[in-house]
Amino acid sequence: MTSRFLVTAEIPEPGLSILREAGETTVLPELPSPERLTELLASGDYDAVITQMADKVTPDTLKDAQVKGISNYAVGFNNIDVEAATARGIGVSNTPGVLSDATADIAFLLLLSVARRLREADELVRSGQFKGTGPMFMLGHDVTGQTLGLAGFGRIARAMARRALGFGMKVVFSPRPPLEREVSDEELGEFAGRVEQKPWDEIVETADYISLHVPLTDDTKHLIDADALSRMKKTAILVNTARGPVVDEAALVEALNTGEIAGAGLDVYEAEPALADGLAEAPNTVLLPHIGSATEQTRSTMAEMVARDAIAMARGEKPENPVNPEVFGG
Repeated sequence: MTSRFLVTAEIPEPGLSILREAGETTVLPELPSPERLTELLASGDYDAVITQMADKVTPDTLKDAQVKGISNYAVGFNNIDVEAATARGIGVSNTPGVLSDATADIAFLLLLSVARRLREADELVRSGQFKGTGPMFMLGHDVTGQTLGLAGFGRIARAMARRALGFGMKVVFSPRPPLEREVSDEELGEFAGRVEQKPWDEIVETADYISLHVPLTDDTKHLIDADALSRMKKTAILVNTARGPVVDEAALVEALNTGEIAGAGLDVYEAEPALADGLAEAPNTVLLPHIGSATEQTRSTMAEMVARDAIAMARGEKPENPVNPEVFGG
């Protein structure tokens, strides 16, 4: 029997070609509303669906769902209620690993850009206000020799650490804040003796730069809140390429405006794509439109991964990147 696939938004090649070779493939012209997505999943017309981070797959979305699998075009999957999917025997997959370097590139770009006031400098030149340099002109912050604190130490954080070490930074990390666990040298691998584990509270209070690389969970929501911001160094710079709600965005705007911290570089937002009031006007920020994985090579590889996992789940097989492997027998 021919497999049937639903793609909620166009994905790059070779993803669509792989799906079309495997079965009937429907690509929606625009992201469906929650109500429409619920109808489509309950229709019985599709064996597997490829979703985007903007697709919110809730228990209500899945209450009458007749699909075998949901292949999420992202490494994160907080847009999907995995517990509800598992309860209905629906597999869920994601795209881990492939976007680590691309996202770390953006994270380090944000760090450098905020430190050296790139946005302000660019606007100055483009507006015709650059009249020459001087001893006090556009002073920024050093990077080499400074301390980078990493929240999380998974694939993307490790890629960030490689870049920071190459710039002569001291790298400290907390593996899964706000929780604490000891990481052995064996687990650190290439980073043993090159980075140092510190308690999260100490990182907040002493790091010159803090870069967030944690999934969005109940524990990590507002990991950076008003209290954390008040304890950071006034010269500290915050970078977030993880998930927007990890930062209390309203508290961040207040901290930026009052000088509690020196600046922030963001690629994700709490109520994305909307911004908290005042964030766009803050001069000590660099704000990107969620482009962490946005390279042609990375997005194409992601498309291939979600396509092959969707095909596997449509056939009742275990995908290569299962989020809930228990659905497939572990």
